[in-house]
Amino acid sequence: MGLTLAISAGCAIGLGVLLLLAGLIRAERPPSTGSSTGLWTRVRSWWESLPRLRKTWILVSLAVGVLAAVISGWLLALLLVPATLILIPLLLSAPPQREIDTLAALDRWVRLISTSLSAGKSIRDAIFATRRQISPALREPVARLCMRLDQRWTMRDSLWAMADELESADADAVVAALAIASSRGGSGGRATLAALSDNIQDRLRALREIAAERAKPRAVVRQVTLITLAVLLGALLLNPTFFAAYTTPLGQLIALSLAFAYLGCLVMLRRRTVPPMAPRFLRSGT
Repeated sequence: MGLTLAISAGCAIGLGVLLLLAGLIRAERPPSTGSSTGLWTRVRSWWESLPRLRKTWILVSLAVGVLAAVISGWLLALLLVPATLILIPLLLSAPPQREIDTLAALDRWVRLISTSLSAGKSIRDAIFATRRQISPALREPVARLCMRLDQRWTMRDSLWAMADELESADADAVVAALAIASSRGGSGGRATLAALSDNIQDRLRALREIAAERAKPRAVVRQVTLITLAVLLGALLLNPTFFAAYTTPLGQLIALSLAFAYLGCLVMLRRRTVPPMAPRFLRSGT
C-alpha cells in the first residue's frame, strides 16, 4: 500500500515538474494564428520537441525520486530529488544566445551578397546565388524568401516577411538596406552592405563581450551549488540524524520552502543573464 501510494504521488509530482519545465522553457515556434490549443497539447508538443537524451534524463530523475522516497520513507524526496536533478542543471546551463547567433549569420550573409554584387549580380540574383552558403540560422528564412520571390512577390514584401520571421532589430537593418538597394537597381548596394557589415562586426564583438561577462556570475553560482549539494549528500551519508528534524511535517514544509526559494533565486539569475532582444523598427502590417 505504501509503495503504491509513493508511486502514485511520484507520478503526480512528475507531471507537476513537467508542467513547471514547460513554463520555464520557451520553445521557439511561430506565433499561433488559431485558438489556444489547450494545456495538454502544449505540454505534449513541448515533450516531443525535447532531445532523446533530455527525455531519458527527466524519466530517470523521476524514477530516482520515487526510489529515494520508497527507501527513505521521506515523501518529500518525490519532489526534491527530481527538482534537483532536472531544474538545477537546466537553470545553471548557458542560455541560448539567439541574438548573437542571428547576428553572426546575418554578417556572413551580408558579406556573401556584397561579394556577389561586386561580380555584377543584382540583389535578387545575389540572394539566390548565396542561399546555399549561408549559416544554418538563416537557411530556412532565406529559403522561404527565395520561394516568395519565385512566386512573384515583390522584393520589398518578401524581405519584410523574412524580417517578421526573424523578429530581430539587426535583421530589420539588413532587410531595409537590401530593400533600398534593390529599389535603386543595386546602385550603391555594395558600399551600403560593406558599411553595414562593419557595423554588425562591431555590435557582434560587443555582444560577445557582454555574454562573457554575464557568464561569470553563473559560473560562480554553479560552483557554489555543486559544493552545497556535495556537502548535503555527504552529511546524509555520514550523519543521517542531521536531517531528522526535516522528517516532521513542519520540517518538510521548511525544507520545501528553502528548496523552492533557492530555485527561485536561480530562475531570477537566469533571467538576468539573458538580455532582452532589441526593439524592432520594421513592421509588415500583416
